[in-house]
Amino acid sequence: MKSYQLTDFLPTTKKELEIRKWDYVDVILFSGDAYVDHPSFGAAVIGRTLEAEGLRVAIVPQPNWRDDLRDFKKLGKPRLFFAISAGCMDSMVNHYTANKRLRSDDAYTPDGKAGMRPDYCTITYSKILKELFPDVPIVIGGIEASLRRFTHYDYWSDKLMPSILVDSKADLLIYGMGELPIKAVVAALKEGKKVEELKDIPQTAYLSKKRPKIENALELVSHEVCLKDKKLYASNFKHIEEESNKYEANHLIQKCGQQYVVVNPPFPPASTKEVDASFDLPYTRLPHPKYKGKTIPAYEMIKFSVCLHRGCFGGCSFCTISAHQGKHIASRSKESILREVKEITAMPDFKGYLSDLGGPSANMYGMQGKNVEICKKCARPSCIFPSVCKNMQTDHSPLLDIYHSVDALPGIKKSFIGSGVRYDMLLTPSGDAKIDASHQRYMRELITRHVSGRLKVAPEHTSPEVLKLMRKPSYELFKQFKKEFDRINKEAGLNQQIIPYFISSHPGCTEAAMAELAIQTKQLHFKLEQVQDFTPTPMTVSTEIYYSGYHPYTLEPVYTAKSKEEKLRQRDFFFWYKAEYKQRILSSLRRIGRMDLFNRLMGK
Repeated sequence: MKSYQLTDFLPTTKKELEIRKWDYVDVILFSGDAYVDHPSFGAAVIGRTLEAEGLRVAIVPQPNWRDDLRDFKKLGKPRLFFAISAGCMDSMVNHYTANKRLRSDDAYTPDGKAGMRPDYCTITYSKILKELFPDVPIVIGGIEASLRRFTHYDYWSDKLMPSILVDSKADLLIYGMGELPIKAVVAALKEGKKVEELKDIPQTAYLSKKRPKIENALELVSHEVCLKDKKLYASNFKHIEEESNKYEANHLIQKCGQQYVVVNPPFPPASTKEVDASFDLPYTRLPHPKYKGKTIPAYEMIKFSVCLHRGCFGGCSFCTISAHQGKHIASRSKESILREVKEITAMPDFKGYLSDLGGPSANMYGMQGKNVEICKKCARPSCIFPSVCKNMQTDHSPLLDIYHSVDALPGIKKSFIGSGVRYDMLLTPSGDAKIDASHQRYMRELITRHVSGRLKVAPEHTSPEVLKLMRKPSYELFKQFKKEFDRINKEAGLNQQIIPYFISSHPGCTEAAMAELAIQTKQLHFKLEQVQDFTPTPMTVSTEIYYSGYHPYTLEPVYTAKSKEEKLRQRDFFFWYKAEYKQRILSSLRRIGRMDLFNRLMGK
């Protein structure tokens, strides 16, 4: 195991700058997370990317915004700009439950301590820095800034908020995975341009006092109109989602007050070489030494895991992965993956077990369209819903080769797959015997060699209507997958469980639909554990429906449970097997006149 020095980490204090004999810093990065120097933590990725461009970079993790603001002042002014990220999660999702209760812990903070970042973290940090250093440009990024770049519904204040550029007063916003745009920003600054002059860098957004004359730009419904008309607000999202996922997208412009939010098209999907370049940066893979003796829960979760790719073409209505990482898969090379695994095997507390060889979806590694030219013209938000696209190459052989190569390395006893698996791809005939055989091989190897006793999958619901709104496959496919799971376990002499995830209160879901969910899962002998209430988060189809009452693609009205009482009544059905819920379920079904469902669920 390599022994790391303090200077192997990006500096976080004045003292650390002095140790390096730095008399200036090019970029100071403020982060809502603790500083973990690992490729799963965005601040470290951007910091190391900037460092690789030859810049001097410092990180200020979780600055105190409540005192005299000394954390914001301690490193002085950067030569180029301040960079801000709320962290690996939207700060409001990080702080509050689906019932808007304050969480008691924070996985991205030492010892899980809550309250170490403010609500609306990006806005708070940016406003402070603008007041202290009004002449220094600010670049914001990360998932919070990325998914709040247009007028968006904020569940926690229960209102529409304008683009985060307006409230933060930042000079530039980077959305999505930030390495390529931040490199382009640095290249432009090296040419002598100023941050406020950068108007043409892909995957960035900025405010303009005048409507820019951009050919083929799509103008969204203005913020002011959105405030007055929910249906028109919903209509915006179809364009936002489609343009976010295209190979060759249009500019998007939205008027807000006397300004215009201008969002440039994204970069093309990253190449393997570009993804490798990010993962191969000189991370220590450790929390900064300042946290010695403390535990950062999020780091402990991913400490012995390896991410194989970025992006997800599932397009689930409630998920932000494709909105931030993109629909198109950007995979690492086998060599890069094996290098990282070898680094993990050298860690002193590694016992031989990898917790996850995965990604946003475990089994999308190396997948893309057979004919990329068709993909370039496609505007489908999902490549596998309502059916698997005939142009999608779903061969699992390259992924199996990764598994075999990793497991053959000295020091590896077993590698587990902790990321979610898309079983609909595995069970859908491709029309190619070789590819179908790879599906069967993958299923058998996954179940017999890579499950730690319990395999987590996400059918999410049983109702055809709700699943359609979720862009999730039929519940019948889940039943088919469970049947295969049980068969393979029996043949291999294993006693493993399948653990399904389900969501209540999703748009389109009623109490009757939840009763059917309870009945259907009871028939498969499940007593559900992995359940959650739908939480509206910025920039998803489901959130737009929740707020507006309309589906953005059809503009047809959709029912959604909104009150706390409605949500709790739906959630009760998950726990039909607990005596304390029986009376409440009885009252709900009696009220809607569906005692037939109660009799089917509980028996007469």
